[in-house]
Amino acid sequence: MHQHMPPADSADVLVVGAGPAGSSTAFHLAQAGLDVLLLEKSVFPREKVCGDGLTPRAVKQLVSMGIPLNAEDGWFPNKGLRIIGGGVRLELGWPELSSYPGFGLVRSRLGFDETLARAAQKAGARLQEGVTVTGPVLDSGGRITGVTARPAGEAERTYRARLVVAADGNSSRLSLAMGLAKRDDRPLGVAVRTYYTSPRHDDDYLESWLELWDGDRLLPGYGWIFGMGDGTSNVGLGLLNTSAAFQHTDYRGLLKRWLAGMPAGWGYTEENQTGPVRGAALPMGFNRTPHYTRGLLLAGDSGGMVNPFNGEGIAYAMECGEIAGRMIAQALARPDQAGTERVLQGYPQALRDAYGGYYTLGRKFVGAIGHPWVMKFATRHGMPRPALMRFTLKLLANLTEPRGGDAADRVINALSKLTPAA
Repeated sequence: MHQHMPPADSADVLVVGAGPAGSSTAFHLAQAGLDVLLLEKSVFPREKVCGDGLTPRAVKQLVSMGIPLNAEDGWFPNKGLRIIGGGVRLELGWPELSSYPGFGLVRSRLGFDETLARAAQKAGARLQEGVTVTGPVLDSGGRITGVTARPAGEAERTYRARLVVAADGNSSRLSLAMGLAKRDDRPLGVAVRTYYTSPRHDDDYLESWLELWDGDRLLPGYGWIFGMGDGTSNVGLGLLNTSAAFQHTDYRGLLKRWLAGMPAGWGYTEENQTGPVRGAALPMGFNRTPHYTRGLLLAGDSGGMVNPFNGEGIAYAMECGEIAGRMIAQALARPDQAGTERVLQGYPQALRDAYGGYYTLGRKFVGAIGHPWVMKFATRHGMPRPALMRFTLKLLANLTEPRGGDAADRVINALSKLTPAA
């Protein structure tokens, strides 16, 4: 019996997942004039676990996507990072650089992801929400030529494309189906966060607590308090799997115990909590590779692009979307498959050039702070020295001038170059 097949949806490029990586990739591809189909399994607005704090690296990407950053749209600017630890409280302004703006932002992920997806749409990408990708479609040579997916309430169908971008997050079902498992030799973090109504909601610094005490135990992680500017604070903590304590920690309990030590006037108490405590994995330092294989490119969390120093993922998701968009546009303009392939093989190298040395440094740092005495030493001897802390801020937030710059910029750039790429 001849089975009637529904017509396949096709595009030049299929992007799976409309988080910051997917939307940024789709935006840059659409701007280059390619036909892009962006598939998102949930429906906007959607919740994501995040600190909601955006460093100048992320702001730079938002500006380049032409997104207006007005206060009335929920963008709340900040001047820098306040670091608390070792009995010291330091306010470090974001460095004034030619390459990055001197301000950060806070914006709830609820609205943030949708804003980016709409920007991609406006640029010409075709966004389909409520579509769950169920697996890759491969040709006889094992190359991905599309995906099977189930739009909400409909039968499964096939979408075809010349290239597919997996921007489907930490568990990346698409990567797994293509045989790309996570690397166990890479650090993994966990973030838990919730919201409280608080008089500190209009704090104009991102606040980072470098010491997490659980009774008299120092844990390898950090806490944050970010004012949302809307009457609430985003309060959370990030922990690393480099410590023995990691497997046996009740994160929600730990968050409560950490906040119990805060001044009562800040209002971080149960009755002021405005949402549940939610947790998520932070895939750091390229924990899934290769970033390109057989027609599939990884972007954002699927490729472990979270900064191992500070847990920041959004800036890197958006940057790699720009890199992927630029390279795919070049690749698809080549007249034959061999030429296309040559360009795409350069994608992992472009990411290594951008972050490899820095992420390796980050992994060494993360390995080191897995030993509590290193953290104790850093907070005791590093915190009281402002010049060292300015250096630390540039290092942790990856904010350096690529050329020229001050001594700190040059040292960090040199260290990143000397460190073998991931």
